[in-house]
Amino acid sequence: MDFHETRPFVPWDLMNDFLIDAFIGFGVPSADAKICADVLLESDRRGIESHGCNRFKPIYLDRIDAKMQKPVTEIEILKEGPTTAVLDAHDGMGMVASHKAMEMAIEKAKKFGMAMVAVRNSSHYGIAGYWATMASDAGMIGITGTNARPSIAPTFGVENMLGTNPITFAMPTDEEFPFVLDCATSIIQRGKIEFYARNSEDTPAGMVIGHDGKTMTDSQQILKDLTTGDAALAPLGGIGEEFAGYKGYGYATVVEILSAALQQGTFLRALSGFDENHNKVPCHLGHFFIVIDPEAFMGLDSFKKTTGDILRDLRGSMKAPGEERIYTAGEKEYLIWQYRKDKGVPVGEAVQKEMIEIRDRLHLNYHFPFED
Repeated sequence: MDFHETRPFVPWDLMNDFLIDAFIGFGVPSADAKICADVLLESDRRGIESHGCNRFKPIYLDRIDAKMQKPVTEIEILKEGPTTAVLDAHDGMGMVASHKAMEMAIEKAKKFGMAMVAVRNSSHYGIAGYWATMASDAGMIGITGTNARPSIAPTFGVENMLGTNPITFAMPTDEEFPFVLDCATSIIQRGKIEFYARNSEDTPAGMVIGHDGKTMTDSQQILKDLTTGDAALAPLGGIGEEFAGYKGYGYATVVEILSAALQQGTFLRALSGFDENHNKVPCHLGHFFIVIDPEAFMGLDSFKKTTGDILRDLRGSMKAPGEERIYTAGEKEYLIWQYRKDKGVPVGEAVQKEMIEIRDRLHLNYHFPFED
């Protein structure tokens, strides 16, 4: 992996303190602000910058400003059983509601072997892998998914109907890092396009389709057209059936169902974040969290050993000519953390400006390294 980095770094502690204070400044309670900050920073620790500090202002603070989500999260337990629960987040912070949901699922799975908690009327819950990894850190298997604003077109369609709808797994291993598969069911995510746009880069051809059926590459225009419904992301596999785009379409639909049907939540077009007059409104997202305890099967140690053996065999298999190594899911993120843990968060110019803007707006007493 190439760890060459030209952007300035902000120390982790400094960034964490700033994010917490900024969330508090926007009305998020202190304990909740700590959760939100940690979820964002975990994305940057793993190198998944499309969901890290890049999204701090536009996805969370701006939505609080626009009254698309509430800074104070009032979680209501609508229904609960020994291994299940349904929560209503009442348009609060999705990361806070998700933390509660996964804590409940882990506790129930410890008692009964498996558990599932569903959430409705929520908002963006950050990096999906954060929630699944809560389970793997507890020695369990974690599975989670969420629906999102419409952006994927069904196979043979051009209208954005489904969200990027990640389906995510984390499993403990006997290695230094868990197996974590955290992927959207689209061929690219809106957050990645936002990252391209911030850096004045085009989106690769073949990932976004316009109403004329042709691919789009202008990142700024794509973001506008995704909002108006004039562009859509291709599902995993791409446009049409030639490269099995119907598989990504199918998995996205599975996540949509599990994020809405169990909890009587909102789905598809109703998740756009706009009303009939194109005014911004809460998105009413849904999430699901599944936890499985290996101790209820053949034991945690046995599970971790077998999982580790599988991953080591995969990495040790024959490499393609010219390739240096084979990776397994979660390995690259671990290596990025090893590189960044003593350096800090790399911050580009666009995010630097946003940090200064928020600091000055809230009159916070911070000085960032990139200002020297």
